[in-house]
Amino acid sequence: MKRRTFVRTLAAGAVAAAFSVASLPASAQGITLNGASQFNDDHAFTKAMVKFEELVKKYYGKPVNFTLHKNSALGLEKQYFEYMSQGKAVDYAIVSPAHMSTFSKAAPFIDAPFLFRDLAHWNKVLDADLLKPVAEEVNEKAEVMLIGYAGGGTRNIFVNKAVKNLAEIKGLKVRVQGAPIWSRTFAAAGMAPTVIAYNEVYNAIQNNVIAAGENEAAGVEQMKFFEVAPHLAMTQHAITIRPLCFSTKTFKKLDPALQAAVLRAGKEAGAYGRQIESSEDEQKLVAMEKAGKLKRVPFADRAQMKKLTDPVMEAYAKEIGAEKIYQQINAIK
Repeated sequence: MKRRTFVRTLAAGAVAAAFSVASLPASAQGITLNGASQFNDDHAFTKAMVKFEELVKKYYGKPVNFTLHKNSALGLEKQYFEYMSQGKAVDYAIVSPAHMSTFSKAAPFIDAPFLFRDLAHWNKVLDADLLKPVAEEVNEKAEVMLIGYAGGGTRNIFVNKAVKNLAEIKGLKVRVQGAPIWSRTFAAAGMAPTVIAYNEVYNAIQNNVIAAGENEAAGVEQMKFFEVAPHLAMTQHAITIRPLCFSTKTFKKLDPALQAAVLRAGKEAGAYGRQIESSEDEQKLVAMEKAGKLKRVPFADRAQMKKLTDPVMEAYAKEIGAEKIYQQINAIK
């Protein structure tokens, strides 16, 4: 496959156009809310944001325009979060907590490896609203609201060779997200983690800079990582939480009725996104495997891998002031 590149000039033009719209006061020529997605119409994140648009219109009951910029037209999630913080270009988007670490050290922790025992535990944590302190910190420091929680994909390691236990992943050069907790936990498990931009992972594996990455099924499918790393080690090391974010600066410009609609729609759209991704996860893996695109490789040492990372998780939670949240999550049965 040819090298993946983003058309910088196109993205810059799209950003400039979005800036001109997002900077208008809410009363000027109606209201337009700009969203952004790295993915196409088929991805769970995009579907969740389309549902958000539908629900806002339903609950508001008055005209409001939405423009959803897809396929990374406005860059990547890291840029979306920065734009929302500035109150320009992007008003809403689904963003990985790893991209919030500049403003909140606790944010990436809610998406950390081996935080959740299984999907049932993950759902109980979200239903208990244990992430509220993190949302409050992000809003205070970044001026971005976490209005709903999508996600639900189980992350595994895609590799250019089959690996099935701790001995075989020792020293594995694997791409991880930028938040420190990811590098620390993967290093504790014996791998050699490195931070590389998401859109450069394919080329990095193709050129033997790294041998592996980690992602949920939707990401592996969308980015075609199976073309360069067709072996999926079933480490099941994380279940994703992907907050549906909304710019606080934009929110403050909206009338009370629209604010209420945004909050209500955000919570429901997040739940919708969770249902889609968690249910589609296995379906996508089965489909890719049947098509001969990848092969799932059972991983024998998941329990031992978690045991190696637990001390890192405990120490990091204490370091960033998330010890209470960590204890509460572990206490949920």
